[in-house]
Amino acid sequence: MVTTLLVVVIVLAIAFDYINGFHDAANSIATIVSTKVLSPFQAVLWAAIFNFAAYFYFTDHKVANTIAKTVIENFITLEVILAGLLAAITWNLFTWWFGIPSSSSHTLIGGFAGAGMAKAASLGVSVMSAINLAPILKVVAFIVLAPVIGMVISVIISIIILHISKNARPSVAEKWFKRLQLISSAALSFTHGGNDAQKVMGIIYVAMVAGNVLHTGDAMPEWIPISCYAAIALGTMSGGWKIVKTMGSKITKVNAFEGVAAETAGAVTLGITEHFGIPVSTTHTITGSIVGVGLLKRVSAVRWGVTVSLLWAWVLTIPVSATLAAIVFSVIHLFF
Repeated sequence: MVTTLLVVVIVLAIAFDYINGFHDAANSIATIVSTKVLSPFQAVLWAAIFNFAAYFYFTDHKVANTIAKTVIENFITLEVILAGLLAAITWNLFTWWFGIPSSSSHTLIGGFAGAGMAKAASLGVSVMSAINLAPILKVVAFIVLAPVIGMVISVIISIIILHISKNARPSVAEKWFKRLQLISSAALSFTHGGNDAQKVMGIIYVAMVAGNVLHTGDAMPEWIPISCYAAIALGTMSGGWKIVKTMGSKITKVNAFEGVAAETAGAVTLGITEHFGIPVSTTHTITGSIVGVGLLKRVSAVRWGVTVSLLWAWVLTIPVSATLAAIVFSVIHLFF
């Protein structure tokens, strides 16, 4: 039976996916806007189309399965999921308001895990018994690995492109790079949609199980992925201009050639991690890729002060979201 609480949880999960879209829109459009290949409106429309197009390709739901296993099933209730979502939405809106490109993926995982741990505490058992460490440790490891992989791949791609185009006239090369940026930004938006939409799919699935509408192991109803991909695409359409400014110009000045390299590196990294079911941060990945193209020019081309402040936001996201979720769960627990 579908309860009111289950409906509220599902609506909030889809709302989070929408917020994820406009919070992370900068990841896939920042460079294409800063290089003036597309106007801001054209860029968000372009990104949104490919966010949703990922629905037709990413059908294995590996990332969704990883998210669903973050908290041990015995500790998953609708109240736990509600607390996790409220905490994740709060942190996402806070970082968006201040233009901080934090990870929507990590705030969702942190919120879910923190609420699960609070549930364990309410039962008088070890808080660590509520979480599945394997997927969480994998996510934590890729806080470091995702940007490093993106950076390394962007350097390699940049070197290859420079070698191929070394005899081209600068004006001709610039025109080609601007055309190629349409493809590279589309690829990044495509893999961004495929990776990020799945995270909310996993949350909605476990909510359906907790609400006794589905049983563990049941096939995911088709309306779940359609809703999630549509929500993230609509969110992207709403843009996220404060974060676009940080991603597109504050880390390092990016031209069309560097935009192609960074976006392609980000897309390749996200494609690889999705294949292995690793819920990485699109924000971390593209930031590492942008740093990579900056390093190829010279170390001083990267504004390290901005980069270090971003690192702090990345490190704090999971523990802050987990703490918020634990507090929210404690309040909810008083009424249910």
